[in-house]
Amino acid sequence: MNRALRILHLEDDPDYCDLVRGMLAREGFEFELIVADGRAAFEAALEKGDYDLILADYLLPGYTGMDALLTARREHPETPFLLISGTIGEQAAIEGLRAGATDYVLKLWPDRLVPAVRRALEESSERRNSREMEAELARREKHFRALTENSLDVVTILDARARFLYNSSSVRSVLGVGPAELQGKCAFDLIHPDDLPTLQAAFMKGLQHPENSVTLSFRIRRNDGAWRYLEAVGQSRLGDPDIRGVVVNSRDITEQKQLEEQLRQAQKMEAIGQLAGGVAHDFNNILMVINGYAALLASANLPESAAHSAREIQKAADRAARLTRQLLAFSRRQLMQLSCLDLNEIVGNLSRMLGRILGENIRLQINPAPRPAYVRADAGMIEQVLMNLAVNARDAMPGGGSLRIWIEFSPKSPWPSDPPEAGAAAEMVCLTVSDSGTGIAPEHLPRLFEPFFTTKEAGKGTGLGLATVYGIIKQHQGAIDVESEPGRGARFRVWLPAAAEPGAATERAPEPHALPQGCETILVVEDEQSVRHLFCSLLERHGYQILQADSAGQALEIWQNHKRDIDLLLADVVLPDRLNGRELAERLLAEAPRLKVILTSGYSTEMRRPLDGDIRFLQKPCQPRDLLKLVRETLGSGQDPAAPRV
Repeated sequence: MNRALRILHLEDDPDYCDLVRGMLAREGFEFELIVADGRAAFEAALEKGDYDLILADYLLPGYTGMDALLTARREHPETPFLLISGTIGEQAAIEGLRAGATDYVLKLWPDRLVPAVRRALEESSERRNSREMEAELARREKHFRALTENSLDVVTILDARARFLYNSSSVRSVLGVGPAELQGKCAFDLIHPDDLPTLQAAFMKGLQHPENSVTLSFRIRRNDGAWRYLEAVGQSRLGDPDIRGVVVNSRDITEQKQLEEQLRQAQKMEAIGQLAGGVAHDFNNILMVINGYAALLASANLPESAAHSAREIQKAADRAARLTRQLLAFSRRQLMQLSCLDLNEIVGNLSRMLGRILGENIRLQINPAPRPAYVRADAGMIEQVLMNLAVNARDAMPGGGSLRIWIEFSPKSPWPSDPPEAGAAAEMVCLTVSDSGTGIAPEHLPRLFEPFFTTKEAGKGTGLGLATVYGIIKQHQGAIDVESEPGRGARFRVWLPAAAEPGAATERAPEPHALPQGCETILVVEDEQSVRHLFCSLLERHGYQILQADSAGQALEIWQNHKRDIDLLLADVVLPDRLNGRELAERLLAEAPRLKVILTSGYSTEMRRPLDGDIRFLQKPCQPRDLLKLVRETLGSGQDPAAPRV
């Protein structure tokens, strides 16, 4: 023992007390013997503290060992109790044991005392250890239940045939059913068919190599039929007699998967947008040449057949230019002319045209917002968004149906992948276009806004309609989402940042019809030789003096020699030199603030930033008359309100 035993001895014979003390001492016990010679002393001693052992004479004057036993069991039920007597009979001994005595010893056989004491102490120690173990087990069980019942993770135990033996209560939040409803069912029955072979192989591998844990992710079916992504770590404990199963700890990662998919989709769309913008830039330069020379041919005195051919070339170039504009809209590199618009008014003005597009067998319902829904946007682009969504809806309802457009206000866009500008808006305007058509298959939804992706038959769609919508909305710092199921129609929701109510509108100056000649000197900077020759030829035919350069470096050299003569800079934004067209213009304007500047481009991210000074912008490809008109307006007057601004 680590400490001295405390023994309470109820005995009125001092000699026997000395005998007991001596016998215990000879056996090596360390103890403190407290002697009580009657009832009062015994009960007083019980109140003072705990004891490791109680020895009690069976018969004392006015008090018996049985009385002492009942009192001791009431006050200290776990303390070993030995009855000692010289006259106890067998029946009395049995009654004492039934009443809770640990053992009894006859005074006639003193050699039995020490073994009885030792046995009583050992049994007491075993009982105490057992109680402590039970308490520890109860504590651990309580902790385990607290962890499993309050954890977001699900703890599962499966047998060798993948049947559920145990599930923590958190399984309800993941699968929509409680542990009791899953008991005995096979887990493989809930796994997505595409993930099942991999999961089964991993399960068998885990059974064969119980020393290794297995980690993998898979889809599992909820009680409502929806699929959830789980990431699980499992290890076989079939050899453990306390478990006899495969322990699996799984976590619901559905939201994480959705965010990852949104990020991948956004990165893919951005890469496609960069590619589309680059293609559009080169293609627009080619179209500029085709369109320009075709216009020159069409205006010349040619035979009718040749003039007709030139006009057809122009038409084809115009169609190609519209295609590149759609690519630019998708890639968010199209120049916007922003103004404060009421979305209610835009939709209302388009309602008649939408009705003609949809046809008589499709019912159009428009529900405007209860107050003006102001947004800062490009009117033409927003109209294009509505037209594209309406055409898509019409094609999804070949047998007729209904199309509903409604506008409402929302505190903010709910999508975590939206740009910071949209997420920071105090209020959003939500435009919803909902149809009763055939719906969209789930496998097509992730690719819906990709350029050239279409589910229509060959020749019935370019695959740029929704891609254009996506690009326009993103360029307006907005967000777009679609919800659809096969046979249950589709619903497109567009969020745009709300704008403050506009002030009084300014009237536009009337557009001049004449294209007068000029005599000023123009510095043309264009790296594409064919485009540069076209610009120079057009301008020279109309009387202008031309200086030309194929790079910003060459333009600076010409500027140093002719700066007093140059009246206007006509430069492409994208140049191969260390300076682009914008930077070149800013440098020249610093030396000559009265210099007129026109920048041209098939696309440019630089044009997203506003330009200071008297600078115009011309989008390529353009008609020759548009170039000549803008040049004359820029040279002949100050800033023209009708000209596009950047």
